[in-house]
Amino acid sequence: MRPLGAAAPPLAVFGIAAALFCPLTASAQVALGAAQNFAVLASTAVTNVGATVVTGDVGVSPGASITGFPPGVVVGTLHAASAPAAQAQAALTTAYNTAAGLPCGAPIVGDLGGQILPPGVYCAPTSAGLTGALTLDYQGNPNAVFVFQIGTTLTTAAASSVVAINTGGNTCRGNVNWQVGSSATLGTGTSFAGNILALVSITLTTGVQLAGRALASNGAVTLDTNTITACTVPPPSGSASSIPTLSEWALILLSSMMAMGGWFIIRRRGASAI
Repeated sequence: MRPLGAAAPPLAVFGIAAALFCPLTASAQVALGAAQNFAVLASTAVTNVGATVVTGDVGVSPGASITGFPPGVVVGTLHAASAPAAQAQAALTTAYNTAAGLPCGAPIVGDLGGQILPPGVYCAPTSAGLTGALTLDYQGNPNAVFVFQIGTTLTTAAASSVVAINTGGNTCRGNVNWQVGSSATLGTGTSFAGNILALVSITLTTGVQLAGRALASNGAVTLDTNTITACTVPPPSGSASSIPTLSEWALILLSSMMAMGGWFIIRRRGASAI
């Protein structure tokens, strides 16, 4: 008869392995700080043509060039090489680094168009493109957080869109941040959601609608008959959204435990056959 505790070693091993596999969590909140009030922020220049409407402040620092207002309309304040613009640029640097430093929850596979994504951190080591509609599923949580880490460029095709579902009352589609390692270009007629934190420049072509912000750290923001609304979501009352991660040491221990479990099972079977 097999001893009562014969199965204990492999079960214990797999129990420990399962415990190790429980993911760690990391906050995905990206605070904009002094950049929060800016719908458009550039380093060198903000240039507009056409009847653009911006709800939120428009600023540039250390550059001082803001052109095209009018005919563009700003429901807010223009800041050219001002102290608030400089403070916003410093806050943008912090926000950009925070977003870039978050652990990747899932890679961006192929074009973003046609995908339905839950809250989390998504990463593309090089460029990312959007053709068609990207759906963000808030899963009923108005404080859900989405972060997209783009290694180089972000480009959308004409008439593409970012759509939000199950927002839990978050009508402005906030807490979406796009950290772009180079420049972002939104194609004609794109309806986009989120704060674009670009290391270099941002171009919104004709008719782009942006529920969020166009914030460029080291270059220009170029506008053309756009509608931009800086969306602000109240801070979450509970815990911040989080993304599962697994440490390197946990992976090593998990692999070791799984191997030990397999060895125990094989050894036990061999002993039973004798």
